[in-house]
Amino acid sequence: MSSRIILCDIESSPSVGYTWGKFDQTVIKPIRGWELLSFAYKELGRGKVKVLARPDFRDKSDKALTKEIWKILDDCAAAIAHNGDRFDFAKLRAKFVAHGLPPTRPFKQIDTKKIAKAHFGFYSNSLNDIARDLGLGEKLETGGFELWEGCIAGDPKAWAKMKRYNAHDVTLLERVYLKLRAWHPTHPNLALLDIAGTIEDCPVCSSEKVQKRGFQVLRLRRARRLHCQDCGHWFNRAIGGVL
Repeated sequence: MSSRIILCDIESSPSVGYTWGKFDQTVIKPIRGWELLSFAYKELGRGKVKVLARPDFRDKSDKALTKEIWKILDDCAAAIAHNGDRFDFAKLRAKFVAHGLPPTRPFKQIDTKKIAKAHFGFYSNSLNDIARDLGLGEKLETGGFELWEGCIAGDPKAWAKMKRYNAHDVTLLERVYLKLRAWHPTHPNLALLDIAGTIEDCPVCSSEKVQKRGFQVLRLRRARRLHCQDCGHWFNRAIGGVL
């Protein structure tokens, strides 16, 4: 079983179709659906961000790109994305099934937007606004929709800029995730995804630096209360077993 935890982000093209107007319109005739443009990813806490984009493949459709993304997700234990449940992972699964690929091996999905909405009251839950509010940086400027038009037209400079933009989003994502993760009480237990991990390690950051801090009274029994000295996460462990 893989223990890789990755952070990832996709960029996609818009759908194209005919409408009678500009705002809140029904598409009269679809011309072309959305397509994948690029996929940026890195392993949590190590290495640099890597970006795969359509021009990197001989097949300029998104089929070859989709197959490579499938391999990456099939080899991870957990994947982190901002709004990933509703956008990135949902979009990718749509492409997987459209291109005849089977389901990947199951992996834990961690959505930083859901963490932000559930536990904080930020002015905005966009990745850019959260990162800016926390002093972690900002997204790169794209110059507007012209960047997407340039990529669709095959402009090498536009593609290079798109890849930088996509990569920087993953850099911001990692910073935001590391800042918020300790506050998430139902975070997937990443310590158990590692063969060397134990039930006593921090479930959020896998640290062994955990202190016992009394007991937590549950509905039917008491649990030992633990505090991670690295990331600050509080968690419980049932006395004599797993909660």
